[in-house]
Amino acid sequence: MCFAFKKDWFCTFAEGGEREVELVPELYPIRYKDLPSSVFASVESSVELFKNTCYKGTASSVIINTVRCLEMSSLEWLQQELEIPVYSIGPLHMVVSAPPTSLLEENESCIEWLNKQKPSSVIYISLGSFTLMETKEMLEMAYGFVSSNQHFLWVIRPGSICGSEISEEELLKKMVITDRGYIVKWAPQKQVLAHSAVGAFWSHCGWNSTLESLGEGVPLICRPFTTDQKGNARYLECVWKVGIQVEGELERGAIERAVKRLMVDEEGEEMKRRALSLKEKLKASVLAQGSSHKSLDDFIKTL
Repeated sequence: MCFAFKKDWFCTFAEGGEREVELVPELYPIRYKDLPSSVFASVESSVELFKNTCYKGTASSVIINTVRCLEMSSLEWLQQELEIPVYSIGPLHMVVSAPPTSLLEENESCIEWLNKQKPSSVIYISLGSFTLMETKEMLEMAYGFVSSNQHFLWVIRPGSICGSEISEEELLKKMVITDRGYIVKWAPQKQVLAHSAVGAFWSHCGWNSTLESLGEGVPLICRPFTTDQKGNARYLECVWKVGIQVEGELERGAIERAVKRLMVDEEGEEMKRRALSLKEKLKASVLAQGSSHKSLDDFIKTL
């Protein structure tokens, strides 16, 4: 995602506390608490790197894995601020076939299970390669999914549940699942999202996962944790209107309500229609004469 940060509010970037729910000036609908953060690097160091690279003339251009139809105003603002060319050439996953980068083996048995499900009847749950959760949070999610009466495919990485040796088998017993849930250690995500049975994606909203979901017209339930995920989730909910964000402490009732809003209610049908519309726009952007295709051509001509 492209964040077009203005010089005169870099100083407010790290402000939090009572101001965290306030909107950042000129960056609607981003709140202070939605700005990028990381356990690996402080906000201040990340901003300093951006300033030194872009505002001090070190970079001659900026290349971003995004699409003009998603972030036109931010891209135009960023180019005006930096006074160097900004090239949006995404979504890269729609034009480049890259080998799997995960250290975990993809379990393709889930595709066979999806083949037996009705169209748009399954919620796919995956929180990325690094997210860790407490046992209580995982169980609240489990009870919420079961109570929603929806079918789901859930990716639970080994070691992703903090402070517990709980296994998938033990979790299954606690959830009292019959045939409505399927759990794997890792899944072929792009293949899953492209499957007709998948109607929604519970995601941490990393940018790759966000683009992969939008590229298949799948709306999201957003549960961000760190880095750019919070800003991505905010845009999914408030700008593109294809997502529902679950904030605060995870509680089974809130999870059940979010799942039903997206999978059962008319609100979810409207989000699905908007997501499918975005899918067509993303597909068009990477074709000849599309915005991303043209942007890449322009970049090549400058080399």
